[in-house]
Amino acid sequence: MRQRSRGRVALAAAAAMCAVAALPGQAYAADAGYGFDPGAKTVAGAAVNTDASELTAGSVYRSTIGTGQKLYYRLNLDATTNAYVSAVVVPKAGGKVAYGDGVSISIRDGSDLRCSSGDAHFRSTDFPHPVTAYAYRTVDKDSSSCQAAGTYNVLVERESAATSSTEEWELELRYDAEPALADGQAMPTQAPTQWPSASPVPPTPATDNRRHGGAGYYDAVSLGTGEWKDEIAPGQTLFYRVPVDWGQQLFTTVGLGNSTASGKNAFVGNALGLSLANPARGHVDAASPLSYSGKPGSVSLDPLPPVAYVNRLASADDVSGMRFAGWYYLAVSLSPKVAKAYGDQPFPLTLSVKVTGEAGGSPYAGDAGIFAVTKKDKDLARTGRSGPQAAADESGTMKLIGAAGVGTGTVLVLGLGAWTLLARRRAAGGSASAASAQSPYGQPPQAW
Repeated sequence: MRQRSRGRVALAAAAAMCAVAALPGQAYAADAGYGFDPGAKTVAGAAVNTDASELTAGSVYRSTIGTGQKLYYRLNLDATTNAYVSAVVVPKAGGKVAYGDGVSISIRDGSDLRCSSGDAHFRSTDFPHPVTAYAYRTVDKDSSSCQAAGTYNVLVERESAATSSTEEWELELRYDAEPALADGQAMPTQAPTQWPSASPVPPTPATDNRRHGGAGYYDAVSLGTGEWKDEIAPGQTLFYRVPVDWGQQLFTTVGLGNSTASGKNAFVGNALGLSLANPARGHVDAASPLSYSGKPGSVSLDPLPPVAYVNRLASADDVSGMRFAGWYYLAVSLSPKVAKAYGDQPFPLTLSVKVTGEAGGSPYAGDAGIFAVTKKDKDLARTGRSGPQAAADESGTMKLIGAAGVGTGTVLVLGLGAWTLLARRRAAGGSASAASAQSPYGQPPQAW
């Protein structure tokens, strides 16, 4: 009996520990096409502003917009918060778009006075791919408009040429609130007019420099200073993100490798596009598209100013967009027209990324949220993980710890049960005190 009881406890313990060891790790795989945030809420834009659905800060939404539509969404703002609403436009693959096709987004007060606006158009990269824009309401003591607390309207308007495809475009909307300035931080009065513009020495390629871009902002792969290799297929858009702190400058070049298709030297205009968006997903800048003839080529973003709060006072998007620290997003798109000349196999892609300058302190009071660069962000950039991959790693670790706790508890309960059962059987067969004295377990095991 004693041997059988010991065996049962040992088997239960082994089973519990094996269950812990066999826990599957979580894996993340991006869907084909644009990678929408899986946590996005579905919301319908309203043709009449009084019917508009409210957006809440820190949330992501999915919506759609048809040809010529003007859609409203609602914000309820106080008198002290800077609000940013971005719209990522996702046309259907295989459709047709023209140079001027796109959307405009604006935030308007109750009198329909426009606080700010932005637009997302395909322009020279006139093939279907995700483009983004944002609008904002910022608090300015020297302004008399858009400063009061109350209801504000977000208006998204679609523009399409008569020759373009008429399918609905999907939208990914995000609303973010900027933290307040810390006490003693004075509002700047003038935007910078000069900054370092010389391209830095190219970064040294890392030993493990393979990084595969994400399908959207949600799963954009993290990059730091270095030269990174990837592949991109015709018609595909890849997303990357780089942590850029206060006072730091970002330099980016993207190169497309040569084609190995025999006898092909066709010219494809505006084949490769490169654009940059800031932490609020506002468009900052785009490089002139690369035309392709089967030979190696590259495009670069113009030298941008160091990240600074004061940049918001500039009129140019490429300066005002560099207004806060955090993740800056690179989107690289390859025209589907390349496949007609060179085949639909992926092409080699190189990204040269360099972040220069010493990181400065945050101007905000308290937690800056997405408008900051943390140690975790730097670790993600160093290891090349995306946000979902990092979350899966953390979730897997917590599940392992939880399962280990369950396994330990199971062993404890089974051990106590075996001890109790054995004690009862011995009591039934003779003197309880004698059985206790002879028990190999002695006293019940203490909890641990």
